[in-house]
Amino acid sequence: MGKAIAFLVAVIAGVVAVGWVFSSLLGPFLFYLIVGALVVGGGLYLYSKAKSSLAPGTRAQRRIEAAARTYRMRNR
Repeated sequence: MGKAIAFLVAVIAGVVAVGWVFSSLLGPFLFYLIVGALVVGGGLYLYSKAKSSLAPGTRAQRRIEAAARTYRMRNR
């Protein structure tokens, strides 16, 4: 019975050691991967919001077009 418990403790210690080494090597990579995904996702979100706010027919787009027409009229 003692050999079985010693074997079980050794297996558990080995799994813990391998998990610790794996997480210490892969942990920073996963951290930067997650942070990078959040930055790219946030950039895409902001880009889509800005693009939709300047879509044709929106108030902002009409103001930009009116300002461009006024500028062209002044500088003939």
